[in-house]
Amino acid sequence: MGKRKFTIDLGNEKIEVEGHQHKNVAIKYLMKRRRSLIMTRDKEKIERLYESVPKTISIIGGHLTKSYQVNWEREGTTEFEGSRFVFTLTELPDQKIIV
Repeated sequence: MGKRKFTIDLGNEKIEVEGHQHKNVAIKYLMKRRRSLIMTRDKEKIERLYESVPKTISIIGGHLTKSYQVNWEREGTTEFEGSRFVFTLTELPDQKIIV
């Protein structure tokens, strides 16, 4: 299966990407944001980046739009205990079919 075109909608900006599935596209983007948080040494910049991480993300495909709520934690407490800047995705039920 080849890669398809998706648009990541963060509310204030839209980013064109390629991927296989809606959820995988969301995870790949959020992992890039997480990586930039982990690699930054400046405490003030970390605070600014952490405040700007998306709380909801919509992935717009060719026919279907899926939205996810992103729950960020500074330090993992459940599944990834001790890891820094952990996020979990919850799929929102407002899927739209584009005709």
